[in-house]
Amino acid sequence: MDASDLESLARAVAAGELSPSELVERVRVGAVADLGYAQVDTERGVRTGVSEVIYGAGKSAAQIAGIVDAMRRAGQERILITRMDERKAAELAEMGCSFAYHTEAHAGVVGELPEPDGNGEILVLTAGTSDIAVAEEAVLTARFLGNSVTCVNDAGVAGIHRLLRHGEEIARAQVIIAIAGMEGALPSVVGGLAACPVIAVPTSVGYGANLGGLTALLAMVNSCASGVSVVNIDNGFGAAYQASLINHLPRKR
Repeated sequence: MDASDLESLARAVAAGELSPSELVERVRVGAVADLGYAQVDTERGVRTGVSEVIYGAGKSAAQIAGIVDAMRRAGQERILITRMDERKAAELAEMGCSFAYHTEAHAGVVGELPEPDGNGEILVLTAGTSDIAVAEEAVLTARFLGNSVTCVNDAGVAGIHRLLRHGEEIARAQVIIAIAGMEGALPSVVGGLAACPVIAVPTSVGYGANLGGLTALLAMVNSCASGVSVVNIDNGFGAAYQASLINHLPRKR
């Protein structure tokens, strides 16, 4: 159960559609579901506004199915499973777990994606086509968290006119996620064009001296553009989570 679910229940009580005792019964779940191989945080959504997300890499399909079941029993109707390959997704489906698999994002979603309720739009930019897998993870995560998202691919600085033609989208964005490998220059350029926060994502795309994304990471950390923050290598999920928090900040009155 996340914060929006709890708010819906409270509104149902206020409208007389749900009794106070039924509300207590709905939320009377232990903070942790102990599965032996996992300690599932069933109250994270109430505390932080976003329920726990399953990191699929390194987990078996059976373990993922068990965690999903524990979350569903605790009242969580929408679940994101990241870093899950097609083989594991097929195994999970064979076990009877109902979810939608997003191949390019390497992620699965239990339940329906919500309607956007953020303050504005998140813009995801990639420097090259090879960065799209990370971008797809970011796009899906942002949509899962209730954001309107626009994605522009292959707009790196090697052909900077490709980026500049998207000035309208850059000006309109509430938050920008700039994803790049190689030398990682894209976020610095975007930071000099945008009036909103820019979250930089270094990718492991590049030749030998890219060092698996370390070169891009250090370049982004050392960006001369103000307003640029950096997440870990290939971490599209982390960038989208942070962007969603920014996009859902209460508006000043």
